[in-house]
Amino acid sequence: MDTMEIRVQKVLREVFKDKSILYDKSRFAGGLTNYNYLMHIQGKDYVIREPGLMTERMINRPAEQVNNIIASELGINSVCIYFDEQSGIKISECIPSARTFTALDPGAPACLRAVAALLKTTHASPRSFPNVFDWEAELLKYERIAQDCNGQLFSDYPFLKETLFQLIRDNIPSFEKIPCHNDTVPENFLMDTSHKRPYLIDWEYSGMNDPAWDIAMYICESRLSSRAISEFFSYYYGSRGANQEELLKIKCFIMAQDLLWSVWALVRHYSGEDFLDYCYNRYSRFRRNLKNMAKNTSLSVADMVKW
Repeated sequence: MDTMEIRVQKVLREVFKDKSILYDKSRFAGGLTNYNYLMHIQGKDYVIREPGLMTERMINRPAEQVNNIIASELGINSVCIYFDEQSGIKISECIPSARTFTALDPGAPACLRAVAALLKTTHASPRSFPNVFDWEAELLKYERIAQDCNGQLFSDYPFLKETLFQLIRDNIPSFEKIPCHNDTVPENFLMDTSHKRPYLIDWEYSGMNDPAWDIAMYICESRLSSRAISEFFSYYYGSRGANQEELLKIKCFIMAQDLLWSVWALVRHYSGEDFLDYCYNRYSRFRRNLKNMAKNTSLSVADMVKW
């Protein structure tokens, strides 16, 4: 076992007070930033989070711990029984009969309704998160980490980055700062299929942000159809749907997310993991959408999320 696996096994033995427990990685439960594994311990199923490479420089674990507690108080998070803000190791109770929205079809009406409800609950939280998720600051952080790894960015990166920044400055006068999840991929939405109860998990990127970021990410990561996008808007915004300012924010955030996560993927690539195709796909879509948006901001959201 490597050093992190040894640390996880030590934690498991201490938490469950059983020195015979072996860290079992045979049941992979998914993850990009981290790696999650299912283990059956003392008659119960748990999700064990093993932090991914470079996460100690990329994730604000103390803020995540607070936000994870707030999400649990809102009744939308899984039950966490152990959280180490230094290492990032986390142990959570496994949600029974759980299926991700990826498996259920993220564009299905039931999933869209559940996502809208979970996001509205998050965005209306009576407790603020202690940190701010500033995607521009996150981008700069990832750039610096990539450079520390002797990595190189795309040759047109500086020009396209500034073009996006200027497009946002020219078209969006203000942003909100409310509690947001900021990693609303369909894999982070779970449905307890026995009780028809939805959950939103994995709060490591959570922080105060504009709610359009969460909306944009679910649409983008799920590559929703035009029909599903309209339906999603009706569930979240009501019968009026998204207004023009909200639509522009969503479009700009789709591009910002592709830019941010492409540099994130470069960091993972230069750390020795296989993320190069993921990086290229996201950056290519960013480049295409920015070119089209510079000509006409009425580009449809559905067209923007296509590969």
